[in-house]
Amino acid sequence: MLEQDTRPVALSQRAAPPVTATDAKPAISVSHLYKTYATGFQALKDINLKIRHGEIFALLGPNGAGKTTLINIICGIVKPSSGSVTVDGHDIIADYRASRAMIGLVPQELTTDAFETPPATMRFSRGLFGKPANPGHIEKVLKELSLWDKRESRIVTLSGGMKRRLLIAKALAHEPQILFLDEPTAGVDVELRKDMWQLVRSLRASGVTIILTTHYIEEAEEMADRVGVINKGEIILVEDKIELMRQLGRKQLTLELRDRLNAVPATLAAYNLALAPDGRALIYTYDTGAERTGITALLDDVRNAGIKFKDLRTTQSSLEDIFVGLVRQKS
Repeated sequence: MLEQDTRPVALSQRAAPPVTATDAKPAISVSHLYKTYATGFQALKDINLKIRHGEIFALLGPNGAGKTTLINIICGIVKPSSGSVTVDGHDIIADYRASRAMIGLVPQELTTDAFETPPATMRFSRGLFGKPANPGHIEKVLKELSLWDKRESRIVTLSGGMKRRLLIAKALAHEPQILFLDEPTAGVDVELRKDMWQLVRSLRASGVTIILTTHYIEEAEEMADRVGVINKGEIILVEDKIELMRQLGRKQLTLELRDRLNAVPATLAAYNLALAPDGRALIYTYDTGAERTGITALLDDVRNAGIKFKDLRTTQSSLEDIFVGLVRQKS
């Protein structure tokens, strides 16, 4: 029977092998995973997912989509209804201790031992897995997280941002190979968020596999190697971030007009142009992956219609635009 444990966990930070197209043993493999709670609510439906060694994988989805349930199952906190999950080849149920010993989890909640010091709470987390004392590792992690100056302070006295950094330190106490970050920058200021992005990159550079869930889609756009989108308990897409934005991205060409228009001329109807509310711009949306964008023909037809423009600019859809569009399609 799977044990229930809500404490953050951590693991060994050995360098991961390079990712190859034929990587036979992924860092995490999820196969036909289902989770239905006692209330009858089906949180996950036939989840199939492979996380590669050494990548940053961003898992995106609206509230209630199943992100945290999936993470909690992989980390051994929640029991699956059916299906299988392996962590570097170790089954999370049959080989529970080995799989848990490889995972570090940074939860959403700021749960720390209020009256301990940062090194003490890290030593405790490390000891949960029988790891020998390693003051040098603890010092290194606290320095990387800008917490070394607070090593004698009680956790209750730390700021919210420092406590969130300490959650990461606790998860790294056991030297993880795989690190889950569940909304790691929720509620922190922009400067701290950027510092944490840099930390995540440095962890990946050292060989740690990072799985990130976030409401800040710019985080995924900034850091992720691959993106998975989950909605209503189902994985609706997994794709390399760059390829996803190439395939699903759209560009907009905005023509700033010299004179105000009341309506788009009928001769331009084929382009599905949008007229700006003030009538002083025409907006053309086109597919970046198409063989022809139609821009040259559009500009010729605009001139033939007697419309003069003083400037033009292009903008490209962000990962957030793509995400919103995907969720709407599947809702």
